[in-house]
Amino acid sequence: MKTRIKDLRARLNLTQADLASMVGVRRETILFLEKGKYNPSLKLAHKVAAALGSTIEEVFIFEEEDLL
Repeated sequence: MKTRIKDLRARLNLTQADLASMVGVRRETILFLEKGKYNPSLKLAHKVAAALGSTIEEVFIFEEEDLL
């Protein structure tokens, strides 16, 4: 899965640590999300999207193989 977290975070001048604090996870979790190495729970995806002022669909890019 790809994400737009890094770009959206940069627009808001947020560090990984800032976003992590806002959604209640460790900075490493945000790093792994940005690199596509971690698939978030629906609850975490919602928190991240809300913190970035976006929808889940705007933040997370689901590809066909992600859905199988």
